[in-house]
Amino acid sequence: MKKLFYFTTIVLLGMVVSACNPAKETQAIITPPVADKQADTLTGNRIDNYYWMKLSDEQKNAEQKDEQTQKVINYLTAENDYLKASLKHTEALQEKIYNEIIGRIKQTDESVPYKDNGYWYYTRYEQGQEYPIYCRKKETLEAAEEILLNVNDMAKGHSYYSITGLSVSEDNNFLAYAEDSVSRRRYTVYIKDLRTGKLVEEPVPNTEGQVTWANDNKTYFYTRKDSVTLRSRWIIRHKVGTSFKNDPIVSEEADETFYTGIYKTKSKKYLVIWAGSTLTNHYQILDANNPEGKFKEFTPRERGLEYSIDHYADKFYIVTNLDAQNFRLMETPVAKTAKANWKEKIAHRKDTLLQGIEIFKDYLVLSERANANTLMRIIDQKTDKKHYLDFGEQAYTTYPSVNLDFDTELLRYGYTSLATPSSTYDYNMRTRERKLLKQQEVVGGHNPADFVTERQWATADDGTRIPMSIVYKKGIEKNGTNPTLLYGYGSYGASMSPTFSSTRLSLLNRGFVYAIAHIRGGQEMGRQWYEDGKMFKKKNTFTDFIDCAEYLIEEKYTTPEKLFASGGSAGGLLMGAVVNMRPDLFKGVIAAVPFVDVVTTMLDESIPLTTGEFDEWGNPKNPESYMYMLEYSPYDQVKPQDYPNMLVTTGFHDSQVQYWEPAKWVAKLRELKTDNNKLLLRTNMETGHGGTTGRFKVYRETAQEYAFLIDLAGIKE
Repeated sequence: MKKLFYFTTIVLLGMVVSACNPAKETQAIITPPVADKQADTLTGNRIDNYYWMKLSDEQKNAEQKDEQTQKVINYLTAENDYLKASLKHTEALQEKIYNEIIGRIKQTDESVPYKDNGYWYYTRYEQGQEYPIYCRKKETLEAAEEILLNVNDMAKGHSYYSITGLSVSEDNNFLAYAEDSVSRRRYTVYIKDLRTGKLVEEPVPNTEGQVTWANDNKTYFYTRKDSVTLRSRWIIRHKVGTSFKNDPIVSEEADETFYTGIYKTKSKKYLVIWAGSTLTNHYQILDANNPEGKFKEFTPRERGLEYSIDHYADKFYIVTNLDAQNFRLMETPVAKTAKANWKEKIAHRKDTLLQGIEIFKDYLVLSERANANTLMRIIDQKTDKKHYLDFGEQAYTTYPSVNLDFDTELLRYGYTSLATPSSTYDYNMRTRERKLLKQQEVVGGHNPADFVTERQWATADDGTRIPMSIVYKKGIEKNGTNPTLLYGYGSYGASMSPTFSSTRLSLLNRGFVYAIAHIRGGQEMGRQWYEDGKMFKKKNTFTDFIDCAEYLIEEKYTTPEKLFASGGSAGGLLMGAVVNMRPDLFKGVIAAVPFVDVVTTMLDESIPLTTGEFDEWGNPKNPESYMYMLEYSPYDQVKPQDYPNMLVTTGFHDSQVQYWEPAKWVAKLRELKTDNNKLLLRTNMETGHGGTTGRFKVYRETAQEYAFLIDLAGIKE
């Protein structure tokens, strides 16, 4: 009989009894799984002993599992069993942390209502329920409540359940929403008649999840995915009550490095088809009153031209990098949208990144970023007077909230910091008065004054100053003994803004210092910060994180025996690179859904996300790119050396970082590492990239991760 698989499962190897102390308890010796080795030769003559772990969607979803599929499932299950056994001594601590976390959450809660088209919309949660209830009230908040969707009822019978893309037609009669019950991010669109409460047509499968209504109240547009790569590829027009099988394609994005989608301008005047890659944007527009018309190109596609558009009155506003690395604001007449007609409204600034705008009748609100902080600048369009909102903290995050009304002096915005819970304000742009509408309630109490927030700067070898946002409980001394968790990401120009987490209090209240390393690859310091952390400068991301870790040690926040690191997805790549380069700096590392098999994944264009990311990482079909990526790819660079304690997480249905990347990585680390530190792999067999759904279930996994850190830090409770 052919051998189905070979690996060692968790084994109780017997009793260890002390001859000197016969009363000593029996102990279990836990042996980790050892994955079967099967050599596959990949591009560049690379030998991959664990390539067999890769399964297709068809194999994963088949009712009858083939031999390879069962072998993979058995291995992942053995790893899960090993993790559970290895952390069994922390189960009481996990339960305590879980109860702490959910105990801080206000179970019966409600969002700040916003008004749109005659209705007040809000989301609420009920005691003990995992999912939101989407509601509205007509005209006044005293009106009777209308429940749009009770996701708690809809999620029954599903281990994973996600609703997204809620969109109401302009006559307020139809609700579009999208459902994913697999965690593969392939959404099915449903239409609900809000007058009858019934679904009105067959659902539309394999979409991106967002629906945009035309102004005729019977036509909507959606984005269909490529069924293999999951790339958003087609814009489809649909009429309510007809079969989606006959829906016409209005736009196809043929370039495999681009994604596409559709939205309606804040003015509700135009439908806008967008297409975007890492370096380029492209738009087509159509009068929303004429959904069967032909979309018009805004300006010809031009590689390297990045911009976004919005409409007001007789013009379009354009935020663009045209001759402006940190972006500038331009405007153009509705009738003449080509680039040659764009006129500058707000000039480029070398020290400030323009991220976006919010348009009002008499005001413009600019979202900016400088010195690692988010900023909001208010411009009176009548007088041209300008002012910034002042927030009074060193490290914080602010952002425009829901602002659907043009003709108002009120700006709704959100504010948070590492110590301040999420807060929603209304700000009068004329009088400069602000009103707190709601602040996240921490059940049991939370006083921001009990915590210290700091902005510190590490220095890289090339002299670059790297910002960090830090928080810890007041009274903690910088004596080199504090357990410290350093978090990082550093990719795609995504800035890791400092925000409050009631969950994180379970670490801070136990004496942890928490720090965010704003490393190159994000945009915390402007667009150049991103450019200096991608492609052939990607290694800056990793060395910046190491420099931040060394700073925390040198400044006596902590010691290598108390320093931990975490990152997810591209931040998991960061973790993988860092532990290969400087494993001595960290006691433990959590790598969530880590993108660690960079070269193999970027060579496989059938995998979701690959083709759209050539301008981020490089195309390994280019020999120079191949060699550079190979030099830092965590999976390829695993070597015989000591590694920190590590907890690696993944989801079996992950469409962004496929489960086999972290699974192979752990197997190779087990084979080559020379230490006796913990190496644990947790595979959620029911979820994808975003992890578990549900308001409380997700915290079971968080509690396990925190217990892993707290236990390693030598803290017992």
